[in-house]
Amino acid sequence: MNSETHQLADLLLAIEAEMHRIGLWEADPPSEEALSSLAPFCYDTLQFHQWLQWVFIPKTKAIVEVGEDWPSRSDIFPLAEHAFREITCDTGMLLLLIKQFDNFINRS
Repeated sequence: MNSETHQLADLLLAIEAEMHRIGLWEADPPSEEALSSLAPFCYDTLQFHQWLQWVFIPKTKAIVEVGEDWPSRSDIFPLAEHAFREITCDTGMLLLLIKQFDNFINRS
C-alpha cells in the first residue's frame, strides 16, 4: 500500500471513528430495499449519515483494500453540510473530515 492509499484509509477510519464518537453510527443495517435505492446517495431511502455508514465507507474501503483506482472527483461535502443542519449533535469534526476526503480525492 502506497502513501496515498494509507492517507485515504486513515481518512475513512477517522470518518468512521467520528461517527461513532458523536452517535451517528448505527448497530442495525437498513433494509436491503433501502440499500438498493437507485437514487444518488440513496436520498429517497436513507439519511445521509446512513449512506455514509452503509454505502460510502464500505465501498471506499473495498476500493482501498483491493487496490482499485479511486474516483477522480468527490464532492460530498456540500451534501453533508446540508444534511447535517438537521442533526442536533456536533458534526463539525465530521464535516471537516469529509471536506478533507473531498480535497484528497480532488487533488489526486
